[in-house]
Amino acid sequence: MRLMKQQLPPISQTEQDALDSGNVWWDSELFSGKPDWCRLHDLSISKLSVEEQAFLDGPVEVLCQRLDDWQITHELYDLPPDIWAFLKQNRFFGMIIPKEYGGLGFSALAHSQVVMKVSSRSATAAVTVMVPNSLGPGELLMKYGTQAQKNYYLPRLADGRDIPCFGLTGPEAGSDASSIPDSGVVCRQDFNGEKAVLGMRLNWEKRYITLGPVATVLGLAFQLYDPDHLLGDKEELGISVALIPTNHPGVEIGTRHFALDIPFQNGPNYGHDVFIPMDWLIGGQAQAGKGWRMLVECLGEGRGISLPALSTGAAKVASRYTGAYARVRQQFGMPIGYFEGVEEPLARILGNTYLMDAGRILTATAIDQGQRPAVITALLKYQLTERMRRLVNDAMDISGGAGICMGPSNYLARAYQSIPIGITVEGANILTRSLIVFGQGAMRCHPWLLKEIKAVQADDVEAFDTAFMGHVKHIFSNLGRSVWYGLSNAKLVAHGSPMTREYYRHLSRLSSQFALLADYAALSLGGTLKRRERLSGRMADILANLYLCSAVLKHFEEQGEPEADVPLMAYACKLTIHRAQQAMLAAFHNLPHPWLAKILRAVMFPYGKPFSPPNDQLIHQVARLALEPSATRDRLTDGIYITNDPADRMGRIEDALHKTLAAAELEKQLRKLMKTGKLEAHTTDAAIVEAKDKGLLDKFSVERLLAARKAVANAIRVDDFPAEYFRKGEAKKPLPNPPLIRGGSQEREMG
Repeated sequence: MRLMKQQLPPISQTEQDALDSGNVWWDSELFSGKPDWCRLHDLSISKLSVEEQAFLDGPVEVLCQRLDDWQITHELYDLPPDIWAFLKQNRFFGMIIPKEYGGLGFSALAHSQVVMKVSSRSATAAVTVMVPNSLGPGELLMKYGTQAQKNYYLPRLADGRDIPCFGLTGPEAGSDASSIPDSGVVCRQDFNGEKAVLGMRLNWEKRYITLGPVATVLGLAFQLYDPDHLLGDKEELGISVALIPTNHPGVEIGTRHFALDIPFQNGPNYGHDVFIPMDWLIGGQAQAGKGWRMLVECLGEGRGISLPALSTGAAKVASRYTGAYARVRQQFGMPIGYFEGVEEPLARILGNTYLMDAGRILTATAIDQGQRPAVITALLKYQLTERMRRLVNDAMDISGGAGICMGPSNYLARAYQSIPIGITVEGANILTRSLIVFGQGAMRCHPWLLKEIKAVQADDVEAFDTAFMGHVKHIFSNLGRSVWYGLSNAKLVAHGSPMTREYYRHLSRLSSQFALLADYAALSLGGTLKRRERLSGRMADILANLYLCSAVLKHFEEQGEPEADVPLMAYACKLTIHRAQQAMLAAFHNLPHPWLAKILRAVMFPYGKPFSPPNDQLIHQVARLALEPSATRDRLTDGIYITNDPADRMGRIEDALHKTLAAAELEKQLRKLMKTGKLEAHTTDAAIVEAKDKGLLDKFSVERLLAARKAVANAIRVDDFPAEYFRKGEAKKPLPNPPLIRGGSQEREMG
């Protein structure tokens, strides 16, 4: 125990709060080396209630129909006033607020579904909807607020009378949010006609605050000090959280940030010597100094819902409409989706969309069932936003010129521009991957390590003996399984159906190897493991891919194991299993005592690398799923806004797909007539006219061919602008001042 005490790195109070917040769930099963697949199989996946589905089919559908993203992002630099009013009227900002306070009381899955559907039309609208329902005063009030605070604020937040924002990040405290310099000093001051009111004098500077420019109530995080001991013996109380009306004297709401041409309301705010009474702390005086724990718990759940939903919405849009575009767009006399070079990125888009949706639904289910899986929500956020980055890039590559030309018809460019926003916020991905997922997961999810640490901290030798011997048995158990699974490739693992059993075996093998590798890293590096961020990142990649593969298998089973979906399931499983293997091998190369690491690698992988990425045949099968309407395509893209309207930027591509497929046989017939010399025309349009004139095609066939040609021309067109448009400076028009919202009314002053 003394030796371990020497090796342990110091754990700060903020780190301890992070460790104590939330709980472990399926991540602990993967860390155990012996996951209980029955636990996953028996889990009842969340379903939307009748009321939640009606909201998606009603107000959300209407909202999506009314959203004009070009107008929002290029002309108004804001949501139109009627959209703001619609969001308030239909209580979009109160989805998570209980019904007794006037909210909708929706589940985590419903919250996710709403954000995903709205994001398929406008990232600006999606961010506006999701922020009040994730990290914000609403969630903090529900969990920690006093009854008086709940009674006053929650109904106002639910119906939009108050627009919330939350001030955490500042110029000197971004990823290291626990080191915020903003301060509050406990004091007494006259307030609202009362003498010597107990309160705080605040000074702060915040930036990157979403909804800040239009907010009417500000949630503020700051360090609280009590130099005069008005609250007790401690002078430094720690991070605290207060609610402050933005029209309160001294509060200064700044102008706006402009994040990559995506004009959701975001900006700085400031305060200098702002006095607030003590009962403006969320939870009142009893919660003074407990703000970091509050924030960590709320952030953990929020980032597992909102950004994964937004990322999955972008993925589903890319899958459905880029696939359709690849079928109707022809080069060299054939659809571009038939080229092997295009099939590869197209399969990546579909395969990643499938696993992203699976991870999103499984995590939302866990939250709905009362779990607070802090490690899983962190890895889900970073994995899904990173996969969104890759697949939107793939969609841009397939779309070519249609993807890069900005205009009202472009459905991809704004998603492409907005990618770094989701990757940066709610915990930058570099930080999340290299410090949080494995850094916290190794202690929280390991069955014995945290118990050993607590015993060491408490100088409890008896508890340490129990935990230490349990840890030794755990190591040898995983060593035995790793040897056996390595030699047999886990052939005796019998879970799953014939379609999924292979992947359960691979996961069982990798889980035991991951648990053994994590123990080797901890034992060989000791306290320095905390600073080995590249190694920690690789371990995080292993855990993340094991979790996502588990989610894929559960998703496939929940949908009834449709045979048509097997290529998607197989692609997603092979992709994640191969990436977990590669991350594990990379970790071996960077561990101490290389000779021992080589022995361990030989034990785990006695026949070399057992797992390969998706092969060309599977890539072909998956890519073809994107090119034609099918039940599989509909399941994959379920939950986004779908339209066949030829006047819509996405509907025109869907319209062209259906008309192209309806005329496919006639196209073949026409090409045959041209090749055999029965038609002399050199262009398709001229050949159609000639075939009609010569009676080789009837009127109905000609109309169908012409309709398909017109629809394709509409689908592949790009926007262009007259020279006067740019000379007049429309594209460089200065931003209007943000709308000022007070008391539920909106007023705009043009700059």
